[in-house]
Amino acid sequence: MTSHSSDSIERIPCRVFRQAVDASRSVAQQIAAMIRGRAAEGRYCVLGLATGSSPTGVYDELVRMHREEGLSFQNVVTFNLDEYYPMQPAELQSYVRFMNEHLFDHVDIKPENVHVPDGTLAEGDVADYCRRYEAQIAEAGGIDLQLLGIGRTGHVGFNEPGSGKNSRTRMITLDRVTRRDAASDFFGEDNVPRRAITMGVGTILDARQVVLMAWGEGKASIVARAVEGEISTIVAASFLQEHPNAQFVLDQAAAEQLTRSQEPWSVGPVEWSDKMIRKAVIWLAQKLQKPLLKLTAEDYNEEGLQDLLATCGSAYDLNLRVFRTLQATITGWPGGKPEGRKQPGDRTRPGDHIFPKRVLIFSPHPDDDVISMGGTLIRLVDQGHEVHVAYQTSGNIAVFDDDAERFTDFVGEFNRHFGIDVDRTAELESHIDRFLKHKQPGQVDSEEVQFIKGVIRRTEARAAVRCCGVSDETLHFMDMPFYETGRVRKKPLGEEDVRITVDLLRQVQPHQIYVAGDLSDPHGTHRVCLSAVLKACGEVAHDEWYADSQIWLYRGAWQEWGPDQIEMAVPISPEELLRKRVAIFKHESQKDKALFPGSDPREFWQRAEERNRTTAKLYDQLGLAEYEAIEGFVEWKGDMSLI
Repeated sequence: MTSHSSDSIERIPCRVFRQAVDASRSVAQQIAAMIRGRAAEGRYCVLGLATGSSPTGVYDELVRMHREEGLSFQNVVTFNLDEYYPMQPAELQSYVRFMNEHLFDHVDIKPENVHVPDGTLAEGDVADYCRRYEAQIAEAGGIDLQLLGIGRTGHVGFNEPGSGKNSRTRMITLDRVTRRDAASDFFGEDNVPRRAITMGVGTILDARQVVLMAWGEGKASIVARAVEGEISTIVAASFLQEHPNAQFVLDQAAAEQLTRSQEPWSVGPVEWSDKMIRKAVIWLAQKLQKPLLKLTAEDYNEEGLQDLLATCGSAYDLNLRVFRTLQATITGWPGGKPEGRKQPGDRTRPGDHIFPKRVLIFSPHPDDDVISMGGTLIRLVDQGHEVHVAYQTSGNIAVFDDDAERFTDFVGEFNRHFGIDVDRTAELESHIDRFLKHKQPGQVDSEEVQFIKGVIRRTEARAAVRCCGVSDETLHFMDMPFYETGRVRKKPLGEEDVRITVDLLRQVQPHQIYVAGDLSDPHGTHRVCLSAVLKACGEVAHDEWYADSQIWLYRGAWQEWGPDQIEMAVPISPEELLRKRVAIFKHESQKDKALFPGSDPREFWQRAEERNRTTAKLYDQLGLAEYEAIEGFVEWKGDMSLI
């Protein structure tokens, strides 16, 4: 864990942890110490609480401490930040339900001490209610510690851009970006309420302590703006710069755009490891928009890298060192090049002696394989490797209802034509028709509807990889249990999920394993699927076959590895890029408009091609060969902090 230093350009103290679980544990310990301290003094501890994915780890740890360490909540009073309007407490998306499920139902807090904004009020009663909410906070003695997350617009609570420093609890209209980000919870943006009741910025600033938590690369940009940028109503979180006892608690991914991560040499002495040298030299080249081999000693000196030159040698040597490192990442043979195909000057890579290889590609959803590494998948098949694709989840919640109706019609017509179980078919059609006609926004699908949506995703996955030359015999539909809730919110990773993964690894015994290594998936499924594979690899690590295995991390539809991170860069030709696009198109239920598009409104094929072309352009700008597109990978070398 690293902390804020007094000479930093960070205007809010930041604590950065390797992973979110460690950060959450630290925050929970801070809260527990405050609760116990107030109890020892015979006083109430007043907590301001947040919802969303950021605080769930804190609540999990507090519940554990209550059960295992006797942490009592008898002296705790809570005030939640916000609630959608209108919203019934029992609805899936209700913050009342969220808090009950994650915390209140599992500890001994007094029900009368719990306060969550009321989304059931008549509109005319909201203003008076908000004034009473402020009065209740004051009567409780004010908030001792306020937990916060941060939205992509920089909002805290639902204080959207334009919220003033002195704003108080009130009704607010939600920003389009906020509603788009919430679309997954409501099974579509059209179902997201347009308004919410929220504490104001002023209410938050009145708290004696404020802890803002952020996890993942998707929050990195707005965290940097809030911490290092100017105070502005455009970024409500920036007002925390004026708070005397505020802190940001981040994982490394959320902190990656802070100056301490982007340019660590500019905030203090660094150890010039190979990784740090590569990062600094590429940073310099990109900042000056110069190829690596054209950087001069003056460039290094003028941009604050004098210590690098003094420690590691001449500009020429540094340029050449990093250029050759980056050049060595490029390979058109991701599975290794057999001896009989090598040309004079070809490099020998680890694993080249095994050809062809068994390759196992793990795909969190039924389309991540072709979206994220479709070009490399095509290369591996065309070059003669035995390619297996494992779809870790069914992806059944990401199908529109009208697609389910259309495929039900197809099944009905087919069965009636051939006289196949006509009565049961009619019964199924009737159920699905009734269910979908009366389905409420955000309602969990029935078992039958979930099944047919899962079948849609399976058939699309098969069609997509057939375009890439993969046979049906090497496809594996894992249907991991953690995913099968019918809701966006999933169960925690369980022993059965890991066991299924271990069994598949031992069945295939792959020489290469490809895993989604991006942590910015807004629904968290990628993170859980990555953890499952890495835990399973830990269990099979002593198997004889595993000694010949390599694990490569690819990134998905949300972002790409940077040029300073990539360890294998696979060039994609124009023809291969077109084949990749056709494979993505086979996922028709995700085409034109995906149910859960995340923060980027473009289609998945557009995002993928843009990422791949951008990576190729970066290589070109750094002075390397010019390619149509590049897919990047990082090798996993056993760093268990990713789990």
